[in-house]
Amino acid sequence: MSLSRRRLFQRLSPVEASSPAEWIAARGREAGLTEFGEQGMAAGARPIRIASNENPLGPGQHVLDAIVGKFPEAHRYPFNAKQTEGALITAIAQKNAAKNENVLLAPGSGELLVHAVRAFTSASKPLVTAWPSYETPRDIAKKMGIPVREAALDGKLRIDIAKMVEASKGAGLVFFCNPNNPTATVHGKSAAVDLVKAIRAASPETVILIDEAYHDYVTDPAYGSMIDVALATPNVFVTRTFSKAYGMAGLRAGYAIGHAPTVKSIAAYKMPYGLGTLTLGGAIVGFANDAHIASERKRNTEVRNFTVKAFADMGVTATDSQTNFLFLDIKRPAAGFRDACRAQGVLVGRDFPPYEKTHVRVSLGTMDEMKKAVEVFKKVLGSTTTTSSKDKQQ
Repeated sequence: MSLSRRRLFQRLSPVEASSPAEWIAARGREAGLTEFGEQGMAAGARPIRIASNENPLGPGQHVLDAIVGKFPEAHRYPFNAKQTEGALITAIAQKNAAKNENVLLAPGSGELLVHAVRAFTSASKPLVTAWPSYETPRDIAKKMGIPVREAALDGKLRIDIAKMVEASKGAGLVFFCNPNNPTATVHGKSAAVDLVKAIRAASPETVILIDEAYHDYVTDPAYGSMIDVALATPNVFVTRTFSKAYGMAGLRAGYAIGHAPTVKSIAAYKMPYGLGTLTLGGAIVGFANDAHIASERKRNTEVRNFTVKAFADMGVTATDSQTNFLFLDIKRPAAGFRDACRAQGVLVGRDFPPYEKTHVRVSLGTMDEMKKAVEVFKKVLGSTTTTSSKDKQQ
């Protein structure tokens, strides 16, 4: 019997389960229960999950079809599949006018951040990161006993370039998340280039990791990817992920691209064949479809504009978001806001010190989800809820 997409998911899906696209985007009901539990929600309620910066639609139909087409090869190791890691590496290299030696794959870009800390830092070579920023490099460094230098953000909650440069002297690795998570802010291409030049001048041996996880959602015309700079500059590399605009958070795929010797140093820590056959099949097809990513950017921008305006009408200001989430000054603890929203079926982000007493991160769902969520936010922001929450999610 042939394995059609419909037959496959009919066999795998429990009654009333989430759609296949939601599974792949890591937005299925089981994932929601794992992250947040059912405490504080009405029995049988299906939450609006806008806490994890996921693509609410999952991958496109072209990716779903490619994944289903790979099931007959699921019994093969990835290196014996018809399309191996080499096919995706070549596609990434060609699109960026690079060579295969400039590209390294991993099951999610988070693994690459971990490997970078392992490769370039030590007890005498600290990690430098903005704070708050994406935590993985800082957290793994602390677990390894590596010193961490945290550079506070500027008045607009953007990464402070001058502070990062000053902290970089003698450091092993500088982590520059652009756009930044959780603040959603971005620096333009010229500022990012200046950062690299200044660090190279102040501390030539320091490696610079530029995380562009949210690259595909940026609409600021001043912004530009730093891949070209990374390819041409020693000790610089960029990380990207398939977890955001490509909608594949549940399948785990990411890559590093940059100066070949730098990428080679990270590769020494990589687990061989970390990407499964289904992931590779979906990523190869998804990466080739620029039109789909452009459509996703347009959809996200429309939802972002709607949600920013809705909060502004409530008297709540957001940073200049260039991502698929907002960082909002609600002038009250995030914990109380989060618990009150959860009670009405809306799941928003966890605490982000040192702004947990005033700010909350809200991811962007579909337009329908955000219209419903906005009505909940209106009710909650009119209350004086002060209860606490211990929920955490990445």
